[in-house]
Amino acid sequence: MAPLERESVRNNLLRMMTPAIFARLQPLLERVDLPARHVLVEPHLPTPFVTFIESGLCSLVATSADAEDIEVGHIGSEGLVGAHVLLKVMSTPNRAFMQAPGSGIRVPAKAVLDILQDGETNTLLMNYIHCSEIQVAHSALANARYNMHERLARWLLMCHDRIGGDDLPLTHEFLSIMLGVRRSGVTNELHVIEGMKAIKATRGNIRILDRTRLEDIAGASYGEPEKEYDRLIGRALPQRR
Repeated sequence: MAPLERESVRNNLLRMMTPAIFARLQPLLERVDLPARHVLVEPHLPTPFVTFIESGLCSLVATSADAEDIEVGHIGSEGLVGAHVLLKVMSTPNRAFMQAPGSGIRVPAKAVLDILQDGETNTLLMNYIHCSEIQVAHSALANARYNMHERLARWLLMCHDRIGGDDLPLTHEFLSIMLGVRRSGVTNELHVIEGMKAIKATRGNIRILDRTRLEDIAGASYGEPEKEYDRLIGRALPQRR
């Protein structure tokens, strides 16, 4: 199989790396299909690969000892799955799986650790970890201080940022698990937002009709982590906003 060319790569972090560092990784880059529900990080098991998402949406999920789940992070083409590896931690209690199908480029964990010796690459990837921490912090803030419809609007905006197109393949049941609320509560709030003409919810799909209206509904619960990413990392690839 021919090595992946830099121009064909659709992950922002890989595209932001210097040509020299990309050339070092190039023989090891492997593009893989990532179907829905595909697990990229198993809890408490060694993580052999770091996966740079090119399309689709990955959820980072925290699970308690009594099997309670809640999503703590979103990852799309702006990021990578397996950030704990960058901190020289080879396993984590969290789980990462594809919420919406797509593709990614996986790289052996050792190769990613090796390129951290380069100062510019180290800064890039440490900045990404910082931005991921800000996202988790603002999720906690949203859960504690914002109403359900604001939280739901924020969550839909984050999905919209990462999924190509305006159709989000999300079920009410899955939304309830990710947001940590009852399914009936999610359904009610979707009806509210739908009544505001921001979305159209059907079985297994939510279509974004008016992103600006959705941003108005989310208010200050959305935007700060996104600004921090743009400030520290920027965009080698175009992004819808």
